[in-house]
Amino acid sequence: MPVSLHSSTGKASFDDIYDRPDPREYYARMTELDYQIPESAKPHFQRLLTEYRAATGIATPTVLDIGCSYGVNAALLRLDTTMAELAEHYRFDGDLDKLLARDQELLEAGEQLPGVRFLGMDASRPALDYARAAGFLHDTVHADLEAADPTEAQRATLAAADLVISTGCVGYVSERTLLRVARAHGGKLPWMAHFVLRMFDFDPIAAQLATLGYRTERVPGAYRQRRFASADEQARVLDTLAAAGIDPGEYEADGWLYAQLHLSRPAHAPVADR
Repeated sequence: MPVSLHSSTGKASFDDIYDRPDPREYYARMTELDYQIPESAKPHFQRLLTEYRAATGIATPTVLDIGCSYGVNAALLRLDTTMAELAEHYRFDGDLDKLLARDQELLEAGEQLPGVRFLGMDASRPALDYARAAGFLHDTVHADLEAADPTEAQRATLAAADLVISTGCVGYVSERTLLRVARAHGGKLPWMAHFVLRMFDFDPIAAQLATLGYRTERVPGAYRQRRFASADEQARVLDTLAAAGIDPGEYEADGWLYAQLHLSRPAHAPVADR
């Protein structure tokens, strides 16, 4: 299948799979590329939930996933499952109603985080609608906060978030989106955890978050996102990294995109040993 590349970064575009009425094509395409960053992120998000509960006394926080697509992070966190198992689950060839019923049965039988609410924000209305109908997300915000402030209704939904997570959207969204999300809370700063591809510099975003009272740390190491979709994509991404002064020799040269984890918390929040 031909792969289109973003003109600015050289990264492959998968826009066509996010506007389907269900995630079957999404999981099929991502499986071909060994997409694994949500699964790698899961234990870090779980640890952050534990730290947040201990620091705040809030036992059942609300989690906002920016760029949530079909609710993948919520599904992984709420179920004892893996990306491979979800991909197999979505090989089902029945109709949409039966597929949704199967998702709802999964949640009823295997909920791991009772009481925790999950919100999702994305530019794809079909993906959001599916994730909410399936039960993975409790509420959704369909918005482009790069372009405009949230509406009052959107702001009220965003303001409920205690933790904000993402696994790949930063670089396509910037400090404009993250600042608008943070400001929605009227003074309360939600904790944030963002997995960001190495080609994208998080430092300018961290500097802007610092003006609101955040302290940002980068967790050591790098995490595989997925295999390159083509030799052309790899070559273009390596060029982007080189232009940014980043040596791909240890990571992207092996045929994978890599992300790093950035944690942003209010400056007064305790930081656990890692």
